[in-house]
Amino acid sequence: MHILLQMFFVFFKIGMFTLGGGYAMIPLIQREIVEKRRWVDETEFFELLALAQSSPGPIAVNTSVFVGYKVGGIGGSLVATLGAVLPSFLIILVIVAYLASFRSIPQVEAVFKGLRPAVVALIAAPLYSLGKTMQIGASGAIVAVAVALMVACLGFSPAIVVVGAAVVGLAVGVFRRRQLRS
Repeated sequence: MHILLQMFFVFFKIGMFTLGGGYAMIPLIQREIVEKRRWVDETEFFELLALAQSSPGPIAVNTSVFVGYKVGGIGGSLVATLGAVLPSFLIILVIVAYLASFRSIPQVEAVFKGLRPAVVALIAAPLYSLGKTMQIGASGAIVAVAVALMVACLGFSPAIVVVGAAVVGLAVGVFRRRQLRS
């Protein structure tokens, strides 16, 4: 099968069977792209993931754009992105068309309430895996939790946190480089 067609179906499958948004898709993308198909290696995947996180837009779409481009150029980027977003688009169309009449049914509400903890777990798993791979250690985990609490509970702007983290990261990098020279 042609690589672009394979890429479309891989990302379509991931988009179709993932609940919880972009972060929940990351371990599935990693498994399919790195482990099963070996289109990119693990280091390249995490570099593409870092690029996707730093770009505006949904992380799953950005990841599909960058992985698609790496594997198949502009065509790969287009088919991977289309494959990733098409299932959600179609599902949302169906839901909008029919959910309004089912919304007040207690069983439907219970299903959505039951999915919430699973979604949290699906988001937490790739973050844990990413943290292990990046070897952030206990202090990095504490900083991540503190930043999440600052944004969620204290109302800090995520944009300010990102800019602050970039400044701190640059300062630490410069400091470490100076230490290595001396």
